[in-house]
Amino acid sequence: MTRRLPLAGQAFQLTRRPPPAGQALQWARAGYGLALLLVPAPTIRLATGRRPTRRTCRVARLLGARHLAQTALTAAAPDPGTFTLGGQVDTVHAASILLLAALSRSGRRAALADALTEAAFAVVGLTADRPTAPSSA
Repeated sequence: MTRRLPLAGQAFQLTRRPPPAGQALQWARAGYGLALLLVPAPTIRLATGRRPTRRTCRVARLLGARHLAQTALTAAAPDPGTFTLGGQVDTVHAASILLLAALSRSGRRAALADALTEAAFAVVGLTADRPTAPSSA
């Protein structure tokens, strides 16, 4: 990836675009982050079928902000290391949420829904920049 130093009032110009899987991940993560940040209660209700508590909504907003920050970081530096690091963060998050699901009966549905989402983000992030096998056709 080549970057030019910006002149006064200009932003960095990135000449490398993320791979297609990385772009899809960025859009999905941004949408999920915005939904959690702006409308956490309907988002959680859609995933769990239950009305969330205020505390759950506050935690969801923090998680939404984290997803938006992660989207911004991968957009600023769309290289393999950035996607891999993001996938590792998502993996740790999914594991910690599975522990929460095991310990919290009241928050189990929300935790499992979030763990599934985080695991999906982790898989895409960890494999986003891998070359695909050539087709035999």
